[in-house]
Order: sequence, then C-alpha cells, then structure tokens
Amino acid sequence: MVLAVSPAARRAGVLPGMRRGGALMMAPEATLQERAPAREEEALHAVAMAMLQFTPQVAEGEEATLLMDVGASLRLFGGILRLCARVRASLRALGFTGVLGVAPTARSAWLLARGGAGRTLTIARMERRLQGLPVGLLPPARPYLAWLEGIGCLSVGDVTRLPRPGLQRRCGAALLEMLDAALGQAPEMFRWIEAPLNFQAKLELFDRVDNTDLLMAGAGRLLQQLTGWLNVRQLAVERIVLRLEHERGRVARPPTAVEILLAEAVWNDDHLVRLLKERLAKLVLEAPVIGLCLEAPEVKPMAPLSDSLFPEPGGTNEDRQRLFELLVARLGADNVLQAAPKADYRPEHANSWVPVQEKLRPADVVAQLPPGGMPRPAWLLPKPIPLLVRNHRPFYCSPLRMVSAAERIEAGWWGETQTRDYFIAQGEDNAHYWVYRERLPGGSEDMEARWYLHGLFG
Repeated sequence: MVLAVSPAARRAGVLPGMRRGGALMMAPEATLQERAPAREEEALHAVAMAMLQFTPQVAEGEEATLLMDVGASLRLFGGILRLCARVRASLRALGFTGVLGVAPTARSAWLLARGGAGRTLTIARMERRLQGLPVGLLPPARPYLAWLEGIGCLSVGDVTRLPRPGLQRRCGAALLEMLDAALGQAPEMFRWIEAPLNFQAKLELFDRVDNTDLLMAGAGRLLQQLTGWLNVRQLAVERIVLRLEHERGRVARPPTAVEILLAEAVWNDDHLVRLLKERLAKLVLEAPVIGLCLEAPEVKPMAPLSDSLFPEPGGTNEDRQRLFELLVARLGADNVLQAAPKADYRPEHANSWVPVQEKLRPADVVAQLPPGGMPRPAWLLPKPIPLLVRNHRPFYCSPLRMVSAAERIEAGWWGETQTRDYFIAQGEDNAHYWVYRERLPGGSEDMEARWYLHGLFG
C-alpha cells in the first residue's frame, strides 16, 4: 500500500492508500521504495537528539511524531514564532521536513500537526480548532469510522457532543481518554527521552562519496545531534572526531579521522560547522566514503554566560579564540603562532613561537624581568646592528645620548655567553633606541667598546 507520494507522482494520479499495481498503472515510470523500519527509527532518534537543544523534555509520539514541552523555552528563544523557525531550520539541516503543531496540551498539538491546523496558544482557540478536525485523526476512533460516519459524526466536535457513557460502551475508554487529554481535562504523562552519557552518532550514506564537499551535509546532520546532546547535558565540547568510513571486505581500509581541537569549549554547532568545512576542504580522500561517525571524546561543564555589565571591547575572549581556530583550520597549525616566553635573560632567546592551540602554563606567561629592569622596546630587531662610534659615542643617523643607567645582562653559561650593558639612547630627532655595549674581555681598557642597536621604542 502506498503511504507517501512525491509531488510528481501525485500529479500523475498516484494517491496514498493505493495498492502497488494501481500505482504502477497510473505512473509506470514511478520508483517504489520499500519501508525500512530500522532506518525510520534511526531517523526519528536523530531528530529527537537534535530537538534536545530547544528543550530537555522531548518524547516520542504515535505515527513517527515527537512531542516537545517548550513552555520554559519561549523566552529564551524569543517567542513561539522564532522557536518554530529554529526548529524548522534544524530539521532542514538534518535533511528532513516536518509539520509543526502548537497548542497548550501535547495531544492537541499532535492533532493540529496531523491535521495541518497550525498554532494556537489559548485554550479557547484550541477548542475551536479541534472542533473542525476530521474524526479519523483520532487513532482510537479509526476502527469505528464506519459507525461514526453512519450516525453523522464526521469531526472531533461531533464526537465530543455524543453521550459519554454510550460512546465508552461502543468505542472503549481510550477514545475518551484521548479527547480529555487533548482538551486539557485529564493529565498527560510522558516518558522523556534521556540523552546517553557519551556521544556517538553514525550516518550511513546512500552512495559512495569521493567528494569532501558532499560530506558536509551528513556532517552537519551529526553536528545537529551533537548540539542537542550538549545542551541537554549542559556540556561544552573541546575536541570532536569525525571518522570517515570506507569500503569493507577484501578492500577494507581503516577509517579516516578528522580531528578538531578547540582552544575554547563550545556547545553550538555554528563554529564547529565552519571549522569542519575548512578541514574537509583541505582533505584528500584516498578511498570513497560510505559512512560517517562523530564522537565527542573531550567535554567539560558548560561555562555560564558573562555577568559583566559592559561587553569587552573588540569582542569576547571566546570570539578571538574562534577566529584563531578558523585561521588554524584554513592555514594550518604551523602558520598561526603565538609568543611563548622562555626562561632566558638574553633578549633574542627569551621568546619562542609555538602553535596558537598550544596551551601555555600560567608561569610561562609572566614576563621574566630582572628587579628594577628597564623598559623593553616594542620592536626587537631579529639581529643586532653594529653601530659606528664617533668621538667615543655610538652613532645612528645622529649621535646617540644615553638617557638611562646601564642594565647588565650576563647569560648563556653553557654556550653563546653574552655579557652586555644595555642603555636607552636618544637621538637628535628625539627617537629612542635600545642599544648595548659589549663588555671587553678581561676588563681590557685599550680596546674601544663595540656598540649595537637591538631594538626601537614606539
């Protein structure tokens, strides 16, 4: 029996409820797909995991539906209209379409969604909407449709006006219980879906894929599930691993792992989508991909929002970290570096460049300056420049005048020993320079000291 048809098949005359032979008679070129209950269950579970990002109270309903209690989420998402738009966008990212129904009770929302009757937020409007729905939408009433149509009951409103004792004797208590729950006259009990302790989501592709651009659709579907899991567990992810599964059997290959390491933990999928898109764009597939598997091996509790009155200028620290992560994904970790101080008093050895994703110890970040040390220049030359000496004074564009006391630096005991006296010098144009004088070996006075320019002050 035909359960669902495409727009083209409907135009050809194929309607739900037809048998296989009748459908092929109306559209001989039509392609019939057999139902796969296991895959339908996987798809419903994937949607349920993604919907957890909007509310932790999600339950499975009859006939491939989901029930969501969003009463506590309306203010967070800016009202029911914006929340519905977010839900539809999440469904599109998962590759599905859905019909939404909104009502004060879960059973009414289920009936409105099944009947395409839209949204209602008040009890009075909900009752009016329910009155005009077909009675066939009520699952307990379907075995008795012939009898109900024979007595003229074609809508839900007609059924509610029948005598309750006689209706219960004829159709059973299940029909009355559903009507009472829909009208808010009886409590509704649900078993809410519980998110697993660890996240792992898999997706089997419909065909062999050898283009990384085509993998983003499936990866985005898995990231939607990750977002729901993180929100309901109140966690933020620090590292994700996307495994690309290849052929099995005699030509089996190990999965290709795409790892994303985050400097700042996140719980939304927007930033993860950008990073994963950059990584997949640079990936060269050695074999076609037949499946995807997403894991979140490193998570931590979700950090609360900042309670500061004024936002940080230039964006928050999380915004800067996301920019760095995007640059790393696009340019490579070896091309995005940060300064890492080293325990060495020699200026040219006191700093090194490490990948920006490498976490520094707090002790490494503190500048190691000697007590009472002079200010350091903002621009340190990569290699000291020898200076001319005129009238026993260093010369750089003009004679230099020392405006500070000497700061002696002696370091490099095990190699490249340096003994220098650093000064802040001022030229005739009032520019300031960082210069040093090499100490003469053995305190010799018959040799003229050599001067070098090592840095420039702003």
